[in-house]
Amino acid sequence: MEQAIESVIRETLSASNGGRIHFGQVVGNLIGAGVESYNVDYRACRATYYMPCGETLTLDLEAPEIDIAMDFSATAIKQAILGAQSGEVMYPEFKKLSQAAGCIGYTVWISGRHVSYYGRNGETHIEQFPS
Repeated sequence: MEQAIESVIRETLSASNGGRIHFGQVVGNLIGAGVESYNVDYRACRATYYMPCGETLTLDLEAPEIDIAMDFSATAIKQAILGAQSGEVMYPEFKKLSQAAGCIGYTVWISGRHVSYYGRNGETHIEQFPS
């Protein structure tokens, strides 16, 4: 992977984890870098970024501050998403809210313009990007 692309991905993750940029900015940065999709795995504490050419970059994440709930709540995930979309909830808080809602991870399908959130038993909530 080109160093410039890897730098954009690393800087974007750092800024998001620090609550300095919102989801729309994350997606914009990654589109600019050519990222096709990315997966966040809360249990394995990693994020993997996928390029159209097949290249990937996997980065470590901090371990969850709370235990991930056993039961998946699509309603609670949706509330966390709405907070993030409105700019009231930045990523550090979103992680806590989504984990409390039983989310073990998610995949952002940049080219497909939606996010798939996953629960422990295969539950899935799909959220389209806002227009």
